[in-house]
Amino acid sequence: TYTPKLILLDISDINCIQDVANEILNCYGCVDILINNASMKVKGAVQSISLELDKKIMDANYFGPVTLTKALLPNMISRKTGQVVLINSIQGKIGVPFRAAYAASKHAAVGFFDCLRAEMEEFGICVSTVSPTFICSYHRQPAPGNWEAFIWK
Repeated sequence: TYTPKLILLDISDINCIQDVANEILNCYGCVDILINNASMKVKGAVQSISLELDKKIMDANYFGPVTLTKALLPNMISRKTGQVVLINSIQGKIGVPFRAAYAASKHAAVGFFDCLRAEMEEFGICVSTVSPTFICSYHRQPAPGNWEAFIWK
């Protein structure tokens, strides 16, 4: 048994993910199951959401899970065992008005992890995608002029 260790990670900060993965591997030696469950969303019309916010959503919902998975995958491949789970969204399959950035990031994640599933079969690594319907998320009330407050995390 291992004593639990809390490791903080901002999944949208792509630059720190490899260091966190290394810290996990140094502490435990391997990861048997990776569950990618972090997410960010914003509600608004396409023309009212900045490109900066679109990129932040894409970093958190697509590049974050992809980067973390790629950081831990070599260890799983060398052991020929492991499981990667993506907790995604039904919006990765269908678009919903006023959720373009979120839906686009979730579509991209589904495409990546579907391809990964096929590639990892020969190594005995299972890749699963779970796409729940709408869920109630934590929402911060916006302060005037603060676009980050419009994000659900």
